Amino acid sequence: MSTTAKITWVDGALLVAEGGSGHTITMDGASDIGGRNLASRPMEVLLMGMGGCTAIDVVSMLKKQRQDIEGVEVSLVAERAEDHPKVYTSVKLVYTVRGRKLNKALVERAVSLSDEKYCSATAMVKKSAAVTREIVLVEI
Repeated sequence: MSTTAKITWVDGALLVAEGGSGHTITMDGASDIGGRNLASRPMEVLLMGMGGCTAIDVVSMLKKQRQDIEGVEVSLVAERAEDHPKVYTSVKLVYTVRGRKLNKALVERAVSLSDEKYCSATAMVKKSAAVTREIVLVEI
C-alpha cells in the first residue's frame, strides 16, 4: 500500500501540499525563517494528522458499538526536543466524547484499540514520543 504527496513552494516559507486524494492544504513557517503566519506549521499538521487518524478510528468503532454519540473531540498537547531534529518527545491526547448513555468501557476500548492497533499515525509518533491519553465523557 502506498500513498503520495506533493509539496509546492509558493513564496517565503508558504507551501501548498497535495495528497494522493487530490486534496490540498497550505503550510507556512514562522517569521524567523521567512514565513508570514498564513497557515499551520508542518509539525502542527503532523499532530493534526495524528488526531484525525485516531478520531476516525474512535468514531467508527463507537458507531459500530451503537453508542449514541453526539460529538468526539481529540485535543493534543505535544512537547518537542530542544535540539534538531526537534521531534515530538511527548504527546498527550484528550478524548472528549459527548453522547447519551455512553458505555465507559466501550469508549475506553475504542480509544485503546486505536492507540494500540489501528492508528498508524500514533504508531509512527510513538517511535520518538511518549504518548498518553485521557478520556472525558460528557452525558447530554
